[in-house]
Amino acid sequence: MMESGASVVLDVKTSYVSSACNRTALCCDWGRNGLICFGSCHSVALYRPKSPAVIFATLVEHKDRVNCVKWIRKFNNDPETEFISASQDKTAILWQQNGNSYVAVSRLEGHDGAVTIADAIYAANSSGDEHLLVATASVDSTVKIWQRNPGQDSCLCMQTLVRGQSLTLCLAWVILPNDSTPLLACALDDLSIHLHVEMNGEFVEVMALRGHEEWIRSLDFAVDDAGDILLASSSQDTYIRLWRISRILNNSLHNLEQDCDELRVKEMIFSVSSIIAGQKISSNYKVRLESVLLGHDNWVLSTRWQPAIYTGSVRHQPMCLLSASMDKTLIVWQPSADSGIWMEKSRVGEIGGSNLGFFGGVFSPDGSHILAHGFHGAFHMWHCYQDSWQPEVTCGGHFGPVHDIAWNSSGEYLISVSSDQTSRLHGCWNAESKVESCWHELARPQIHGYDIQCVAMLNRFSFASGADEKVIRIFQAPRNFLENFHTLTGSDVSEALEQLEISHVAEGASVPALGLSNKAVYSSDSKSLRTESKGNNEYSENYFAPQILTAPPTEENLLQNTLWPEEQKLYGHGYEIFALACHPNGLVLASACKATKSEHASIILWNTISWRILTRLESHSLTVTQLRFSHKGDFLLSVSRDRTWSLFQKPSSDLSENLYKRVAFSDKKTSVHSRIIWACAWTLDDQYFITVSRDKRAVVWGAKDDQKTERDAPSCLANYGACSSCLELPDSITAVDTAPTKLSNNCYLVTFGLESGVIWFYSWSQETNQSNDSWSSLFFMTQSMAHHLPVKRLQFRPQKTATEDDFIKDSTFELASCSEDNSVKISKVIRLK
Repeated sequence: MMESGASVVLDVKTSYVSSACNRTALCCDWGRNGLICFGSCHSVALYRPKSPAVIFATLVEHKDRVNCVKWIRKFNNDPETEFISASQDKTAILWQQNGNSYVAVSRLEGHDGAVTIADAIYAANSSGDEHLLVATASVDSTVKIWQRNPGQDSCLCMQTLVRGQSLTLCLAWVILPNDSTPLLACALDDLSIHLHVEMNGEFVEVMALRGHEEWIRSLDFAVDDAGDILLASSSQDTYIRLWRISRILNNSLHNLEQDCDELRVKEMIFSVSSIIAGQKISSNYKVRLESVLLGHDNWVLSTRWQPAIYTGSVRHQPMCLLSASMDKTLIVWQPSADSGIWMEKSRVGEIGGSNLGFFGGVFSPDGSHILAHGFHGAFHMWHCYQDSWQPEVTCGGHFGPVHDIAWNSSGEYLISVSSDQTSRLHGCWNAESKVESCWHELARPQIHGYDIQCVAMLNRFSFASGADEKVIRIFQAPRNFLENFHTLTGSDVSEALEQLEISHVAEGASVPALGLSNKAVYSSDSKSLRTESKGNNEYSENYFAPQILTAPPTEENLLQNTLWPEEQKLYGHGYEIFALACHPNGLVLASACKATKSEHASIILWNTISWRILTRLESHSLTVTQLRFSHKGDFLLSVSRDRTWSLFQKPSSDLSENLYKRVAFSDKKTSVHSRIIWACAWTLDDQYFITVSRDKRAVVWGAKDDQKTERDAPSCLANYGACSSCLELPDSITAVDTAPTKLSNNCYLVTFGLESGVIWFYSWSQETNQSNDSWSSLFFMTQSMAHHLPVKRLQFRPQKTATEDDFIKDSTFELASCSEDNSVKISKVIRLK
């Protein structure tokens, strides 16, 4: 939402979204329109896999985790314009294309529990008008069938199928080709598939298919070129069953009754009555087990048919099936050309490694690509080239709340840390074959055993991280990363390599079995480590193998070959690390941990050369929530759960003496905030700092020039005080940052992240701080543009400028944000002329 204030107009566009797919089997689908939709936390993300491969939209309407998304296929080769999503919030939503985006046109409410699965299909009624049928299944043991009539947007519940105490695990629609009657298949926890057909306006169960020995997790229909229907069902019993549904002609039914004593595959028969052109027509169908496919060693959670191929008006259904399993493999099945027996044609995935299996897999519209999503929410894509499936670049992201982000000093890359126990490095890929560069995950420096809470950059290629442990860990980029980083981004890393002694630069890193530390691997060690691993397979170990990359690494490479070696461990805190900050010169690291007493709430300053404790700064009584050094490094600011802030200053300009003393702080009487202070930020000139709190307030503080009188009592604020009116926003403020340059009207650009996930942009100027208009709203990012859960951190990308004139000429900023919705986003902030 664009606003203008103080003669400045801003526009914000999202340029990068990093997010993972939810851990449900049917949470991803690939449409003929070339788009992939998938559930990401509470939102539905739209992903364009073709170059440039980007997540270009996040649709936020659900209030809880999205369990299922499905494009609604059209009868012909036309691209889809609608899809359905189901969520833990007890609703399903019908989405419709509106220009370049999608909007929610109907919310399906009525279930008493989480909606686990939804599917929809276009059908024709007795008068020939096309209407939409939607089926939703819930943990309340019901299946609801909804109908949208022609010319309407809303869907109305036409029938509820009560399952007693049984749960519907998956369902699928198909239209019987001969009489246009919709058929609904539902797999229940009684290990059977129940078939329902529409008769006289209601859906009636006509048959139950049995054979699986464990829960059935996926159903998918296909209509072959002869008009028969094939139903693929996969189960936790590791088997895939193919069922063939065929229409029986009258003479065929007579012959079937005569030959019932012959030895043959058991066939089951059901009848369907429909009204076509005002006449009642009855049809008989037979169902038989076509084949049982065995090839997986673990649960098979997904089966998908390759989409039909259209050549003009001629439709051809390839007999090709894709299955995804928790055994870490996907299998492409096809019938043998000679015998017709279904055989395994191709198998992709991984053997061993850190992946925990696949939840789902889908074909691209033309069948040339397959896409899978795994237990960690990562996407895996393969392209068929000369009958061989080759891995390709995909998007990805964290699968847990993202707690902190940090740019390196030159803004070349961004590091994010999360509750998924990983740190991820995001960089801008400048491929020669692409018109414009795009952001990707380029490395995963840390894969830990604890939830990571904070991160701080020490220098260009070194960072510190703190997790739910008492240890701070220091990481240094290895040689293999630097070389690949130069190839992918074009950044000059020769100086970084020269600064390090060549013989002591690690080639990469690996994690020992049952270990938490990234062990450095040198070029002479990598071969011996892989040789040693063959002799002892008691525990699965991932050893580093140097990579030469020309494109961003695949998920398998990210897990195994992009780790950074751990250089140092810092011990000193008594509880879990919660906040980190580094001096601009990289010589001092400040850290704080969780605390319920003042003795544990102290801030420790570390010397980053000797890694010894310089001093402990005591001021707060509860957990320090954020630490921020000023841009010149003269001040250290801390904010805390105790609703106060503290300001520490370095009394000497000598860089060798990095000791700080408290010069000002707030207490219960002087603090403007009445609730926990979540975050703080310095203005670009270090004259002011901003604090934000759960009480929905933001305040600018700074040194005042007012002369004190003899009657004035000494104050904890010293000569500091509030320099702005108190800005109140609609929700708790959880993050704040200021732009690296001033606006054209000499105002500071300040951005606020809220608990609701939205982001506000404001301008503030000290020249008007006595008026009510010192704060001016410039832009508002909605939940779809920003986040839909609390924003944890905001940070503008550093800019390199030579003169003050360059500050004014530069009209574009880049803002990185992270949230509890598992996503990291980079937005371009454009200052319009």
